[in-house]
Formats: sequence, C-alpha cells, structure tokens
Amino acid sequence: MARIPASERRSALVEAALRVVSRRGIAQATTRAIVAEAGMSLASFHYAFDSRDELIDELIATVVAREQQAVIPDLVPGQDLRQILESGLLRYLEHLKADPDHEQAMLELTQYALRSPERHPLAVAQYRRYAELAVHSLEIAAEAAAATWRAPVEEVAHVLVAFTDGLTLTWLVDRDDAAARAVARAAADALARMADDR
Repeated sequence: MARIPASERRSALVEAALRVVSRRGIAQATTRAIVAEAGMSLASFHYAFDSRDELIDELIATVVAREQQAVIPDLVPGQDLRQILESGLLRYLEHLKADPDHEQAMLELTQYALRSPERHPLAVAQYRRYAELAVHSLEIAAEAAAATWRAPVEEVAHVLVAFTDGLTLTWLVDRDDAAARAVARAAADALARMADDR
C-alpha cells in the first residue's frame, strides 16, 4: 500500500475491522485478519495502532458517532409529537436496513465489552452516548411539537434506546420491514404518551 498519513491509515483499519467483525465476529477479528481486509501489512498496523484493543476502542467510538446521523429527526411543519417520533424511528429503520452489518458489528462489540471486565467501560460509554443522542432527539421533537416531557427527558431517552435496541435485534433476525414499521408506530405512541402539550 502506498504511504498514507497515519490518520488515513487508522481510518482504513477501522473500516476493515468493522467489516471483519460484522462478517466473522470479534473473536475472528485478529490483527492479521484486519490487515488482510485492509490490504496492509502488519507493520502498517503497528504504525497506526499500539494494539488490537486500541483499534477496537476506536472502532466502537467511530461507530457510535455515526449513530447521530440516524437518530436526529427530520422535522416537517405541522407534525405532532407522535408523528415526529415515528418519523425518527422510521429514519433509524432505514439506516439499519441500509447497513445491517454495521448494527450487527455494534451488537457484537457490545457483547465483547460486556464479557471483558477491562472493556466493560466501553459498553457503558457506548450506551451513555446512545442515551445522549436520544435526549437530544427527544428535546428537538418536543420543542418542534410544543410538548413537554412528564418524566425527566433522560428517563424517556432510556425508553427510546430500549425500543431501538429491540427494533434492531428483531429486524436483524427476521428482516420483516412491515413488523419493524409496526414496532416504530407502537414505540412512537408509547413515547408520545409520556408528554403533554404545552
């Protein structure tokens, strides 16, 4: 591979690791498998990362950051809170359908972090970031719909994260778009009932 800056090399290795994890699982995401996927040498890997664990840490951070683009609702004038929430959940579903390997890799990485005491903080950080994104989305939705959350928005955000986790896992298993859209509608109904009009 031609000489490229360390930042580009790191990015290419993260993308290769994501593909390997999504196809083969974290256990098979060895340094050798990742560099082979990236078309790089082991020396190139060690030029960019000190260890596989450092790469996995960056992979998790990178993938969580991408979730932000999928969870911020598109606002259409005149929509009520339930409609805004449903629109956001359906947008997330389209994100999931566009790149299911991405979400499968995230599930794999979460389980990896939970099984390893030294990596457990990564799972905590991952879900903390999900909750922050959910809070941001819910605040945008409530403001646009002139609504107020009855419970602290952080509690509502945990409910939203639980709904999206369930939606993700069931869709990955059955790939049933109609059922997933029904889940999105039910989730939007449930969440909207946690708010009052101003």
